[in-house]
Amino acid sequence: MPEPAARKPRDRTTRSPSSTAAPRRRTARDPEAEARPRRRPAAADDREREAPPGEDEAPGDTGRTRSRGSGSDRSDRPDRSEDDGIGAAEAAGRAAAQVRAMTGRSPEGVTSVERTEDGWRIGVEVVESHRIPDSTDILALYRVDLDHDGDLRSYRRESRYHRGRFPDQEDPP
Repeated sequence: MPEPAARKPRDRTTRSPSSTAAPRRRTARDPEAEARPRRRPAAADDREREAPPGEDEAPGDTGRTRSRGSGSDRSDRPDRSEDDGIGAAEAAGRAAAQVRAMTGRSPEGVTSVERTEDGWRIGVEVVESHRIPDSTDILALYRVDLDHDGDLRSYRRESRYHRGRFPDQEDPP
């Protein structure tokens, strides 16, 4: 019986003339393959995206739309009167600073912000006792009342609880 002819290894860098496939990209395994030109994706800053008409319009708006990435501009909002005082974000920051000053402990976070007739009511969470593991830390929830200008009206500790538990589930010692 005649022996089969030895197979010749195929050269991956050459293609048959009838091949219509796109050239292969050069890789670490096959550095001699033909390289394709690379396209760099356009950066988000390079192209301006406008919101679809009507999506970001406020009631009573003139029909103008804002671009999504630009955020809101003060000129697009109705004018605030001087007696409105500070905004929610500033009130939350001031409340956290007041709790830090009064307790000497750094706040974990702001848990609630509510506008009242007299100003703002903010809930601030503080670690009162660090323990190992962290899940046994004792946290406290402080209620801070600020006036419209952000000045402290009152503050008090409303509850204490272990991390991960609701305040009404358990009172730590």
